[in-house]
Amino acid sequence: MNKLFVAYKPSGIGSNQFLSKIKRRYNTKKAGFSGTLDPFAKGVLLIGLGSHTKLFRFLNKTPKSYRATLWLGAKSDSLDTEMIESVEILKSLDEQEVSRVIESLVGALEYEPPIFSAKRIDGQRAYDLARAGKEFTLNKINSTIYSTKLINYSHPFVTFEATVSEGTYIRSLGRIIANRLNVEYGSLSALERLSEGQFKYNGEELLDIKKSLNIPQNYYHGDGDNLKYGRVLAIEDLEITNDGYYWLDNGENISVISIKENKVKYELGRIYIC
Repeated sequence: MNKLFVAYKPSGIGSNQFLSKIKRRYNTKKAGFSGTLDPFAKGVLLIGLGSHTKLFRFLNKTPKSYRATLWLGAKSDSLDTEMIESVEILKSLDEQEVSRVIESLVGALEYEPPIFSAKRIDGQRAYDLARAGKEFTLNKINSTIYSTKLINYSHPFVTFEATVSEGTYIRSLGRIIANRLNVEYGSLSALERLSEGQFKYNGEELLDIKKSLNIPQNYYHGDGDNLKYGRVLAIEDLEITNDGYYWLDNGENISVISIKENKVKYELGRIYIC
């Protein structure tokens, strides 16, 4: 069974646990997802079944869009509602100022990732070290924030949307917003991923793979049997010979190739789409 589609993960379940439900529903053992969502988060999760799990790195998955609700005054080491320690009662803020601060995030942003994250430190996950009470420092990371907007401000809750580069921590954006509003603590009370690149939820409708790839199509003008049987391809038989990744249309299946230093290599051979 080879399928590629967008599922919608509900909150309160981990991405791996949700994938197990998908496997049972489609009666398959081979399945994977792209872009882990935290258990408290919900939204778009790109699912591949069978050989289509190999396609993730060649899909148009960025930028990503999120809708989040920030709880001003809520202190949590995880920067979400899973580990709330205390809540400070704050005076209401000016809505225009809240909107201005959210919009100020747009552009290149350097910041600290959450200590409860999957970042590795000497081979260990940061969230494992944090749960064990060990002290450590995470290197700052860089993200690009393409757009942001205030959706609603109902004190102390600020709902905003953000379109960001891959690997951006929305929980950290919430902390930055709180700090720029001169609020010491802020944690997300809700998080929803609206899209991954061009992919949005549409009832698990099967995706058109040829329209989902983020690499250009190339054209092979040699013996068609070479493609059919996965034989070595000569670079002079390809229409585009520049270094890079390309996909080739073989009719009922596609192949993904790379060209480097005038050599052609199969990255994925005969991925069936019918």
